[in-house]
Amino acid sequence: MEFFKYHALGNSYIVLRAADFPVSSDFSCGGNNALLQRICNQNVGVGSDGVLLDCTTDTDTIPQLRIFNPDGSEAEKSGNGIRIFCRYLWDQKRVADKPFYLDTKGGRVQALVFADGNQVRVEMGQVSFHSKKIPVRGAGRDVLKETIEAGDQTLVYSAATIGNPHCVIFTDNPTESLARELGPLLENHPQFPNRTNVQFVKVLNKREIQVEIWERGAGYTLASGSSSCAAAAVAHKLGYCGPDILVHLAGGDITINIAPDYSITMAGAVAHIATGEVSREWQNDKPHHMR
Repeated sequence: MEFFKYHALGNSYIVLRAADFPVSSDFSCGGNNALLQRICNQNVGVGSDGVLLDCTTDTDTIPQLRIFNPDGSEAEKSGNGIRIFCRYLWDQKRVADKPFYLDTKGGRVQALVFADGNQVRVEMGQVSFHSKKIPVRGAGRDVLKETIEAGDQTLVYSAATIGNPHCVIFTDNPTESLARELGPLLENHPQFPNRTNVQFVKVLNKREIQVEIWERGAGYTLASGSSSCAAAAVAHKLGYCGPDILVHLAGGDITINIAPDYSITMAGAVAHIATGEVSREWQNDKPHHMR
C-alpha cells in the first residue's frame, strides 16, 4: 500500500488510494476504521492528523475525496486536507495549472495549484450561520453571540458551517492551553449533535485575526483551513473585520476572501513530506495497545 504524506502549515495528512484496500474494507461514516486509526498513530503507524482517501475510479471525471480523522470518524470537509489532496493530484499530474473541481462529503469545491505546487487556492463554498444547517440544537436561527457552558465557565459563542460544524469564541488571549482545556468540552457539548470544531479567536485589526484550534476528531492542531474560513466569516459577520482577512495560526498564515453572499476563497501553503509503502507485515499486525 503506497502512501503520500504532506503537511499544510504543520497540519499533516496521509493520502491513500481506496483501490489499494481490500474490497471488504468498511469506510462507513463514523465506522472508526481500525486501519485508518493505526496509520495515523505516531507510535505504531506513519503518524498524521488524518487520512485523505482517494476514491476516484476510472469512470469518475471529477476527483473524489473522503476525509478521515485520526479517531477513525469521517469529516465532511477540511480546508487543509483539500489543499493537500490538490497538491497530491498535481504531483500525480492529474491536474495542471488551471482551476479544477473535486468532490467531498461536504460538497464540490473548485481549486487551483500554483507557485510550483507550494500554494493552493480553494473556493470552499458558502458559509451558513443557521442552526439547522450547522447543526445546533434549538429553534431555527442564526447562531450569533449566544451563551454556552463549558466546565465552570459561561462563554459567548457563534456557530457556522462551511460543510462541517464550527464553534467560534472571541477572546483577548487565545492560547494552546485554552484550546486544550475548553476545546474537548465544546467539541462534545450536547448543543452540537454532530460534535463541532472549535476556534478561539483574537481580532488584531480589520484585516487580521489570530486563531487557536481544537479540531473535531483530532484534537489540538497547528492549522485548519475550514476553521480559518469559519472564524473569518464570523468575524466579518459581526463587523469586526472586512471581507479580506489574514488568519494567523500556530502553524502559519492562511488568506481568506469573503464574498457578499459569504462564499469563501481560501489560499495557503502545502509541502510534500514523504512517499513510501506501508509494509504487508504492518497491515497484518494487530497491536494490543494503541495510544
